[in-house]
Amino acid sequence: MAIKNIAVIGAGTMGQGIAEMLASKGLDVFVADLSEEKLNESFASIEQNLDHQLSRWALTVQEKKLILSKLHKTLDYTSLADCDLVIECVIEQLEAKREVFRQLDTILRPDAIIASNTASLSLTELGNGLRHPERTIGLHFLYPAGKINLVEIVRGLRTSDDAFVRVRRFVQETLDKTSVQVYESPGYVTTRLICVFINEALHTLSEGVATAEDIDTAMRMGYDFHYGPLEMADRFGLDSVLASMESLFREYGDLKYRPSSMLKKMVRAGHLGTKTGEGFFRYNERGERL
Repeated sequence: MAIKNIAVIGAGTMGQGIAEMLASKGLDVFVADLSEEKLNESFASIEQNLDHQLSRWALTVQEKKLILSKLHKTLDYTSLADCDLVIECVIEQLEAKREVFRQLDTILRPDAIIASNTASLSLTELGNGLRHPERTIGLHFLYPAGKINLVEIVRGLRTSDDAFVRVRRFVQETLDKTSVQVYESPGYVTTRLICVFINEALHTLSEGVATAEDIDTAMRMGYDFHYGPLEMADRFGLDSVLASMESLFREYGDLKYRPSSMLKKMVRAGHLGTKTGEGFFRYNERGERL
């Protein structure tokens, strides 16, 4: 069965990016969140991003209008009953995600797929207790979802072959992205590796070995990274990086996953990166470095 009707739950940074990317592929997308205010802010941010692309001649006015026409706001999960695929992008907390999964399990058709964009939580645990745990799967897009052509498709213990095959076909044929199959393990491949990289950069900075600018320049120019590790953390959201590292540390118990004290201080201060305009570097409302 082809995947045509899609919803994104959670209108935060990743939810916005995924929804915009899906709409740009000509797909109708319902975007759900807890409040009208949050949805309005999210749609305004998407339109601002499209306007920025328009100013750079990366998009036409007609394409912008088409993308916006494909995005639909909703506060009511029951309006998603006919969806073939729902992608959950809420806060990186197990209980919050499980509650979304529980509600969707009672609303969606048995053949509909429930996917999570979680970077580190257990798909098996998210699907535990559902009537149809075999349809739960991980669909981990990397930031920014519209520009990164890789998706990790994560199989939980009870994920069915049918769900995996349908999602992989959708990713490769409809979204035109490369997929890698990952069997459930905390952090999968990308998060597990990148968190250690970012954490070591934080230790290097806190020890006074080099400035944030020089650390990032060394890794960008020396190893051909698009962003250095500290700007990368800013763009992921320092709170999201901290949540992922705490989850990895809890699961593995290995000291290499223990988050840097500097990361904790930054989050406590509300310096979360591009989403607040300040992290290790400063950013404008479009997420551009100042």
